[in-house]
Amino acid sequence: MSIIQAGEALKNLKVIDLSRVRAGPNCVRILTDFGADVIRVEPPAGVDPNEAMFAADRIGGDFQNINRNKRSMTLNLKKPGALDILMKLIKEADIVVENWRPDVKNKLGLDYESLAAVNPRIILASISGYGQDGPYSKRPGFDQIMQGMGGLMSVTGHPESGPVRAGLAVADMSAGLYSALGILIAVIERQSSGKGQWVQTSLLHSQIAMMDFQIARYLNEGDVPVQVGNDHPTSSPMGLFEASDGVFNLGASGEGNWTRLCDLLNKPEWYQDPEFVTEKLRVKNRERLNKVLAIEFKTHTVQHWVEQLNDMGIPAGPVYSVPELINDPQVQHLNVISTLPNVYNKDMHYINQPMALTRTPSKVVSPAPGWGEHTDEVLESLGFNPADIQALHEQGVV
Repeated sequence: MSIIQAGEALKNLKVIDLSRVRAGPNCVRILTDFGADVIRVEPPAGVDPNEAMFAADRIGGDFQNINRNKRSMTLNLKKPGALDILMKLIKEADIVVENWRPDVKNKLGLDYESLAAVNPRIILASISGYGQDGPYSKRPGFDQIMQGMGGLMSVTGHPESGPVRAGLAVADMSAGLYSALGILIAVIERQSSGKGQWVQTSLLHSQIAMMDFQIARYLNEGDVPVQVGNDHPTSSPMGLFEASDGVFNLGASGEGNWTRLCDLLNKPEWYQDPEFVTEKLRVKNRERLNKVLAIEFKTHTVQHWVEQLNDMGIPAGPVYSVPELINDPQVQHLNVISTLPNVYNKDMHYINQPMALTRTPSKVVSPAPGWGEHTDEVLESLGFNPADIQALHEQGVV
């Protein structure tokens, strides 16, 4: 049986991926890019009424990017015998990842206790919207709902704009990352205990964790975070400024950066300005500070200021569109993109993992699989003969 092995670090791990949409597949993508053997188990075409949302466009960039390096088999868990096949897979696996509503796995008999009875070393990773129990546990959860409940929308945007969603799936992606981290912690712990365990992550908790210092400020100082647009809530000058030909980001927080900025702009009088002498005062008097800085920055281009500021050791950078960021020389140097031909021999582009390991790096070696592309070979590995496999197809089990 062919096994897709992208890397060496996790090559001894076998993962059953029951997840869909984004949080779960993102979690599993990390594991497979570093070498884990991942079998994506999904319903046959036409079984799930929501399949267009997460599985139908197999050659689209989003599906390809998040499901590369995986194998796929179809399995209709509503059909007799399907659960037995899945349990045979789980008996040989190290990790199962799912992001159903919490009650679904209990109804199917795929709760952690049931899996551990079959395989005591199994690690079950469950990603949910709100958590595995509690008053909201049965609610469906989407990223934007969690951005709102988790506080992110209350601090994003300008004060006059009202709540604003972030332009990326923060709750989904962070839940996937935290889940992958929990899985790897469980794998390491299993080396000493010999036992698996249940790893639980929710979009809501992950989004709250991403709020980090904003919530910590409220809990400990009573400082309620609010929208401050492109300014930083606790540092100044830090934010978006207009040059002669566009805008750029400046991060001149801290006394050292502030002093260097005054030197660069030849404004020694700002050192002693009673409204600017401390960071707290610069935050309090941000409106005036931003106005006087705007006068200076309008005199030159974005490129001029980004180069001058960085040469002085002051963080600054352009505000890119996606095409611009892809063409930036530092981004190209970081080897952010991999390219592979898909089944139609058309080049597809994939975002590489952002962590570099010197001996066991991650790789993208295979495009996302076709629907059930590896079903027969997986069944063969479980001991099914050709006649058995044909019968399973005819019965709609696979």
